[in-house]
Amino acid sequence: MNPYLPLYEYIPDGEPHVFDDKVYIFGSHDRFDGEVFCQNDYITYYAYLNDLEHWHYAGVIYQKTQDPRNAGLTGKDIHCMWAPDVVKGLDGRYYLYYCLDVLPEIAVAVCDKPDGKYEFLGYVKHPDGTPLGLKENDLVQFDPGVFIDDDKTIYLYSGNAPRTIEDMSDDHRSQVMQLEDDMLTLKTMPKLLMPIVSQTKGTAFEGHEFFEASSIRKINNKYYFIYSDINSNSLSYAISDKADEGYVFGGQLISLGDTLVNGRTRDQARNFLGNTHGSIEYINGEWYVFYHRQTNRNLYSRQSCVERITIDENGMIKQPLMTSLGFRKEPLETSGTYSSAYACNLWGKDGVYEYVREKHEESDFPYITQEGIDREDSPLSYIKNMHHGSVAGYKYFKFDHEVIIKLLIKAYGKGKIRIWAENEHLQDDRYQMVNNLCDGDPLLVTEIDVEYNEDKHYVKSSIDLNDTVSLYVEYIGEGYIDFYELGFEEK
Repeated sequence: MNPYLPLYEYIPDGEPHVFDDKVYIFGSHDRFDGEVFCQNDYITYYAYLNDLEHWHYAGVIYQKTQDPRNAGLTGKDIHCMWAPDVVKGLDGRYYLYYCLDVLPEIAVAVCDKPDGKYEFLGYVKHPDGTPLGLKENDLVQFDPGVFIDDDKTIYLYSGNAPRTIEDMSDDHRSQVMQLEDDMLTLKTMPKLLMPIVSQTKGTAFEGHEFFEASSIRKINNKYYFIYSDINSNSLSYAISDKADEGYVFGGQLISLGDTLVNGRTRDQARNFLGNTHGSIEYINGEWYVFYHRQTNRNLYSRQSCVERITIDENGMIKQPLMTSLGFRKEPLETSGTYSSAYACNLWGKDGVYEYVREKHEESDFPYITQEGIDREDSPLSYIKNMHHGSVAGYKYFKFDHEVIIKLLIKAYGKGKIRIWAENEHLQDDRYQMVNNLCDGDPLLVTEIDVEYNEDKHYVKSSIDLNDTVSLYVEYIGEGYIDFYELGFEEK
């Protein structure tokens, strides 16, 4: 399901890679209720290619104190490791590329296994030994992505760029360079790659210019450059016949608010917005896009999500909706219980807000959080603060007979929970979702009375459907509820 890792795990900026019979996720590592980005050490998870629904914790692969620039630093002075990438080198070893937050260099660590204990190797450097980023005319290095082509050319991508013309800076750019076989030394000088906001007016890139998060894949002899665009909440992609030049805009790949799907605008986003970062990977004959979402009212507790995508005969990728399914190929069953935190859509009566660095104050907006400390064994994740008009959405549930739906809640008010179902067969002009943030007019299938009760308790009703639907849970009334679980029983 989505998130596909345990709900207590916060790995954003995920780079997926298949090595041998497993797929690994390499990313930065947030802390629950964190104060800044990426406070924890690098860890990794893996799944066997024949069982993508079960991910295994491989442990800490690299500690931020292993970087010499963190020597002797403690507490808030220590530098955090931002978005990394990993590649299997020509010598069969695995190379981890990363930046320490705002420091100028790209560091490299190495290991004999993709999920082993990496050791610091050095910094990407000029031929004279000067670390890249320290010479006067070097560009800012950021979010490195690494790729080895079929001809064994080693490409390194890096950099970030301004989101607005007002933020223009000469040293913030998308860039690409080649490395020598030692995986450290520049073979070619960095050259500019993707256009920026001051260069795109009237082009297909306009509105989706490169911001950060470089990632590269080769598909059918075409190069796909995946990046976080200037909207920050969406990934886009560009395509070229060459790895290091000539990219043309492909389209928006994924959006945290499902923007652009069915003409949806940013003001109509169906999920709280923040940054996202990820890539695509081919696994068991299918393509997937990996991305992250925000939780806990700020940018610093992000979780990994994934959606199945298709690449058409022209090489174009259709933007998928965010779903609750993750790697599941079939809809969710109407049996057992599910954490409310698997909601793929979440909004309040006034729509959504955009996550910022400062924690958003308590308000009428709902949000995903957890009971328990960072990395505690299976802490309880749930949706908090569902005031009047708040909606949590799940895609998709398959109904084939009448069942009892039950919701585990705490009620700090009095009102009703309304359950809506949506697909093209169920649209009904009698009802319309608050803010019309759904794609159609969903059918109201049941209402459940809510009475004030601060203890966790179940409220129940029956649902009689025979279809696969998007399911929405809406609270209407005074005060608010905290929503813990969604479950089903036989009638």
